[in-house]
Amino acid sequence: MTVPGLRPVPGEIAVLNPYDGRLLARLPETPAADVARLLDRARQGAAAARALPRHRRAEILDRAAAQIGSEADAFARRITAEAGKTLRQARKEVARCINTLTLAAGEARRGGGEVLPFDAQPGSEGRMGWFTREPLGILVAITPYNDPLNLVAHKLGPAIATGNAVILKPSELAPLSALALVETLVAAGLPETVITPALGGADLGAALVAAREVRMVSFTGGFRTGEAIARQAGLKRLAMDLGGNAPVIVMADADLDKAVAACLSGAFWAAGQNCVGTQRILVEAPLWPAFRKAFAEGAAALSCGDPALETTDLGPMITEAAAARAEALVAQAVAAGAKLLAGGRRQGTLLAPTVLEQVPQTCALWHEEIFAPVVVLEPFEGFDAAIARANALDYGLHAGIFTRNLDCALEAADRIAASGVMINDSSDYRMDAMPFGGFGYGSMGREGLRFACEEMTQTKVICINRA
Repeated sequence: MTVPGLRPVPGEIAVLNPYDGRLLARLPETPAADVARLLDRARQGAAAARALPRHRRAEILDRAAAQIGSEADAFARRITAEAGKTLRQARKEVARCINTLTLAAGEARRGGGEVLPFDAQPGSEGRMGWFTREPLGILVAITPYNDPLNLVAHKLGPAIATGNAVILKPSELAPLSALALVETLVAAGLPETVITPALGGADLGAALVAAREVRMVSFTGGFRTGEAIARQAGLKRLAMDLGGNAPVIVMADADLDKAVAACLSGAFWAAGQNCVGTQRILVEAPLWPAFRKAFAEGAAALSCGDPALETTDLGPMITEAAAARAEALVAQAVAAGAKLLAGGRRQGTLLAPTVLEQVPQTCALWHEEIFAPVVVLEPFEGFDAAIARANALDYGLHAGIFTRNLDCALEAADRIAASGVMINDSSDYRMDAMPFGGFGYGSMGREGLRFACEEMTQTKVICINRA
């Protein structure tokens, strides 16, 4: 987005409202040369975090969750201002963040290890012991703009629960919610050095990722950046959510109204900037005409505009460049033979909810993550054909199927290559406690509080020989 009168300032990051271009903040940029200083602070933070007893970690997380609850409206409006989510969507993200921190507090109170039955092995009858889960030390968390509060909580919450320190690099496009969360955690009693925020671009990220002292990188973002991180990281743990291109299968026996409503939400939530957003909808032939008509009409009826208005269904994309890229991909698909059923119009960062059919599989809209309010409809005949189309890509996150037939649903769940299969829900359903991460190419680690805590710890065995 070009903002009249706004000039880049060396050493500063300008945070803009994606809807109207209004300047929200100027924040100091952290140069890559400062990594040694960041690591020194994080080293102090790792010692402070490890020294916190579990009940204190839990109390801090619970207190922070309660404080966010008391400031929920301010947090929601901050999300809307910097990320362009509608107020209704932002309020849901705030509620989820509160839940995420509460779940993290629960993990801090348990999950410390298990007793090991040494006498299960012949020759070990005189031994007893257990294993503990120990913090890794210094973690680097790199977070995106599309969930600027809750996705940060998904990294900070389990890191705090398990006694780790974090160098946090939020998206430069939407860092304000992340910084507010850090401030809230410190106000709740977390030692200041446990989380070290750093704002910067790819050079800073590369320097942090490559640092030998960093024991784990937790990254949410795109495949190209994920591949670069994997090359740069060296010998350390990687947990990466690299996005997807979610298929949803709608069988002929599905409840039409429920399927249409759920898929509209799944496709256009957060202006389609959603890693589990519904991108490809495969509809069985007998239901195709009715679904196609209802879905296109539903998309056209959505209100697209100012996200700060209670009546808005769809806000802006994060930048004009992102919206223009999506618009260009739609145009390419249409030029290749696709038919536009709704939308396709762009005004600045606003891209109208867009629905296409007859999209060739050679088009990027079909085989890449679009990360925009764009969805592809396609009819199918035969269950096997639907599964094959759903599994045509070698990466993914979630998928969905709508059907009244339990056997069909369970067979789909067994055969679809995804880390989550939502039955009679669109692909974008997620509970914060469940394991969440990639499937197939790029599948590395899991989020979801218990599972993230396991990723962020290492086991230590203690064995006592009583002989």
